[in-house]
Amino acid sequence: MVALLALLTERGQLPLAYLAEALDASAATIRRDVALLAAQGLLERTHGGARPMKGNRELPVRLRDGRNQESKRRIARTVASLIPHGKHAIGLTGGTTTAEVLRALRSRDDLTIITNSLSIGLEAAEQGQARVLIAGGVLRSSSLELVGSLAESTMKLVNVGTAVIGADGVSATGGLTTHDEIEARTNYAMIERAQRVIVAVDSSKIGNRTLAKMADVTDFQVLVTDSGAPEDELEAFRDAGIEVHVVDAGRGDEGPVSGGRGNSRHALGFEGS
Repeated sequence: MVALLALLTERGQLPLAYLAEALDASAATIRRDVALLAAQGLLERTHGGARPMKGNRELPVRLRDGRNQESKRRIARTVASLIPHGKHAIGLTGGTTTAEVLRALRSRDDLTIITNSLSIGLEAAEQGQARVLIAGGVLRSSSLELVGSLAESTMKLVNVGTAVIGADGVSATGGLTTHDEIEARTNYAMIERAQRVIVAVDSSKIGNRTLAKMADVTDFQVLVTDSGAPEDELEAFRDAGIEVHVVDAGRGDEGPVSGGRGNSRHALGFEGS
């Protein structure tokens, strides 16, 4: 059912026959899944098809965990390897890939974790991270992130050594985008306070643009993604001076398969206030 919702989220209204073929499922299974998801308010049924709920093209965070999970773990391990040794303050936006970054850093006990994500903040505390700062704000139920002026004010009071940013869309021409304008502003407040910004996204986000612009391509220095990303998009990032790291998107436990070139701003981190 997650794959069904993802297809509708990415492509809009689709006929049941197309969904059955794309998901390699029977027509009866698709009809049943559509009925169940409609009853939960996660999609709208149409004559012979289905479409995302009006005004909501964002897949709820509780349904994202299983998508591209192995790629996200590999991306996270590469991001973790880029974090300097010693005391360092890391900003993490919400999202399943940034959550994997936190898990990849579980062996570190010298970090300050700064986030506006409730789920990431709680997991960081459970890991026993030395310091965890969760910015206050208005809760977005779809992403479990705290956003708005209060969260932005909190971000302005801290110094971030490395910000690890997730996004719903990343392109060399459109920059970083997400589904919600308020969330975009809150995340940009974290980006502004960071000495170095790493964008961590799986290849399904590369080349996409969603509703709200979060930052320009000039606002981040490093991109970590997987090998499913279009090569022309990756080359455009490199041409823009971005340090690009690509991990294998296939199955197995291999690490990163290629590093990038570009002008990254490496800097020492700060402890968050």
